[in-house]
Amino acid sequence: MNLQSVTNGSEIQSGVRCQDELIRFAEAAIGHDEVKITEARQALREIMGDKAVVDAAGVIANFQRMVRIANGAGIPLDKPMALVSAPMRSELGLDNYASSVNTPELSLMQKILARLLNPLVPVLFKRIAKRVSGEEKAP
Repeated sequence: MNLQSVTNGSEIQSGVRCQDELIRFAEAAIGHDEVKITEARQALREIMGDKAVVDAAGVIANFQRMVRIANGAGIPLDKPMALVSAPMRSELGLDNYASSVNTPELSLMQKILARLLNPLVPVLFKRIAKRVSGEEKAP
């Protein structure tokens, strides 16, 4: 998956199937234009089916909820997550958001360590996701 598609728009291929329809639906869902929402939902339904529309709507709603709660409460990233996510946050410009002030600043040594660990982060996150989903048993 190419995370640059998140910040640089849909002209960059994300590697996600039907990315254009999903992006259109997500952007319409957080807007206020009923016509755009209806059209985007219908386009997604035609290409991916009803279940995908429900799943996409659930992801959008859950993401909005989690972000609002975290921002409202001022929840910072803990040090380990701040460390492993530093390169990705920098690449995506996430540290430019006001709520990033809640996350502790990394020392120079921690920033260097974050860069060194960066190639391992996708593998680590996939293993964590499998373990959380029950696909993989803990050692």
